[in-house]
Amino acid sequence: MSFDAKAAKLLQPGQHFTISDCQGLRLEATATTRSWTYRYKSPVDGKMRQVKIGTWPAMSFHAAVVEWEKLRDARAAGQDPSDQKRAARQAEAAQREARRVAAEKRLTIRRICDQYLEEHVDLKRQAKGATEVRRLFNVHLGELADLDPGNLTRAQAFNLLQGMIATPVLASNLRRELGAAWDHALDAGRLDENVPNWWRLIMRGKLRSKGRMREGEQIGTAKRVLSEAELGVLIRWLPNFSKMIGDVLTVYLWTLLRGSEITSMHAKDITEEKDGLWWTIPKPETKNRNRERAEDHRVPLVGRAEVVVRRRLALANGGYLFPSWGKTPYVEQKAIGVGVWTHMPYSGTRPESKRPRLPVTHWAPHDLRRSCRTLLAGMDCPDAIGEALIGHLPPESGSNVYNRHTYDRQRRDWLMKLSARLEELAASAASV
Repeated sequence: MSFDAKAAKLLQPGQHFTISDCQGLRLEATATTRSWTYRYKSPVDGKMRQVKIGTWPAMSFHAAVVEWEKLRDARAAGQDPSDQKRAARQAEAAQREARRVAAEKRLTIRRICDQYLEEHVDLKRQAKGATEVRRLFNVHLGELADLDPGNLTRAQAFNLLQGMIATPVLASNLRRELGAAWDHALDAGRLDENVPNWWRLIMRGKLRSKGRMREGEQIGTAKRVLSEAELGVLIRWLPNFSKMIGDVLTVYLWTLLRGSEITSMHAKDITEEKDGLWWTIPKPETKNRNRERAEDHRVPLVGRAEVVVRRRLALANGGYLFPSWGKTPYVEQKAIGVGVWTHMPYSGTRPESKRPRLPVTHWAPHDLRRSCRTLLAGMDCPDAIGEALIGHLPPESGSNVYNRHTYDRQRRDWLMKLSARLEELAASAASV
């Protein structure tokens, strides 16, 4: 039959019709498409073959005839159109693979960063830190990602960081990680030793934090230390928080530890010893995990911290003391900060929610650690003990190489003194 558009539309799946004037040209229907095909006997092996030409109506009847004529002429010349089409697909696939391999071999800034991530960051850092470095590269490299690192100019490196000057801490982090990625590539011999590491040379000392914004104003980089009176008022106010947040803040005050260490506290790390309850934080879970001189951090649990831990230990069933059903099996540190913020009198978070407002303002959970360390200093606690309590390693010196004392007894003694002082401050606040 000759081509009839109406008949083509009425074709049912599995049906076809041929074009009488074009031997071998067919229109075949499936459930979703109608395709032009050329059915012929191969001049190579005599078998019946079929080649798809195009899809109707995107390819009109006249266009299909033009393509059919080309295939018919190729067959008449002794060529098999199906073999030719297969060979063309294989050649195109080979070209794509060659381009892919060449792209992988071509050293770009993106590739330098990927190698640094895979060979160093992923192996040496915690998952959270590695994720942040990867995010820095993905978000901020921009057009420089595909550039040959040997062609990077000082001006290009400068312009990237200068464009982030409004967020100097973020820019400083990117500068540091790119400098380290460059060093890694130079050490591995992937970069010519004459290629300059511009990231180490530009913007030195110019990317400093401007401090936090508070109520729309820049407040600088000053560190908040709560006064003794404020600590007393805050301790008495703790029951106004949720039980979870109140307990975490209590452990902050009575142990001086970091929030991430507190929220990830696990029952396996709590032990009853001759002199009382102890919490031993494994070195890999501390901030000093990559410091050779660091060891497990032992924390005596006294006063209200002991009360909180014993209560939660009884409910933990051998697991985390501050459990969560979110991304991590324990409460994330930032959730505590958000919980504190929502109780500040100037917090606009969920304004429809009625909640008590803090009488002590402009502080974050980490400020409690600094405040209690300052309080200890005012109580004449020796620096070696105070720094041991908060998990700081002493500066390297000859005496510290030989002095391996753990100060366990002194830690407990001074935390008991701190506990007594905090209770005094709370009692004084009650009488005001």
